[in-house]
Amino acid sequence: MAARHPEDVGMKAAKTPRRAVAAADRTRQPTEVRRRLIVEAAVPLIAERGYQSVGVRDVAAAAGVSAGTVTYHFDSVQEILSEAMVLHIERYYAALSEAADKASGGSEALRLLIDALFTEDTDRHWRMWFDYWSAGDRDQDPERAFARGQAKRYEDWHSQIRGLVERGVAEGEFVCADPVGFTVRFAALSDGLALQWLRQAPPLTTEDARRHLYRLVETELGTGR
Repeated sequence: MAARHPEDVGMKAAKTPRRAVAAADRTRQPTEVRRRLIVEAAVPLIAERGYQSVGVRDVAAAAGVSAGTVTYHFDSVQEILSEAMVLHIERYYAALSEAADKASGGSEALRLLIDALFTEDTDRHWRMWFDYWSAGDRDQDPERAFARGQAKRYEDWHSQIRGLVERGVAEGEFVCADPVGFTVRFAALSDGLALQWLRQAPPLTTEDARRHLYRLVETELGTGR
């Protein structure tokens, strides 16, 4: 196997000084805009190839910038992955959250959530989610910034599920004495079903994945009416 360039690995062996950016580049776009453009370009690459198969040169080519520009703004591909995942999650859940807010009740909102988790187009979301998940195990940052960001994503995800359950309880649709416990089981089941769905071992359809989650809701939440 050919040796990889140092800038193409997920984490650098030793942190090196960032390279200077040309004055023309600095005046064209603010730092935050340039970082956003790089992350935007990285999202489809990571989704299609997987985090470990994407290097700085790949991201630079997709963003239309030099590898030096990428390494100036980011210390590693892992840092890009972290921001790319945040961007992806914001987009993925934005429309869903808006739809849930307009739902007639907690029951309908939870159904919309389940339906959105498993469609013919959500494989990209789940591949990125599991890539992001496993990347936390390789976090070499002594400050554990990546791991903290990952924990925040899970906290937000759990909060969204719990909020829908509590809404259903308040509106008399659900009976649940332990929304936190239900949330843990719902999130764990959805993760497990998604992994099986992606690998198809054993085979699992989107309809069956949804059905298992519907059954969990029916069994544990019942109805208050």
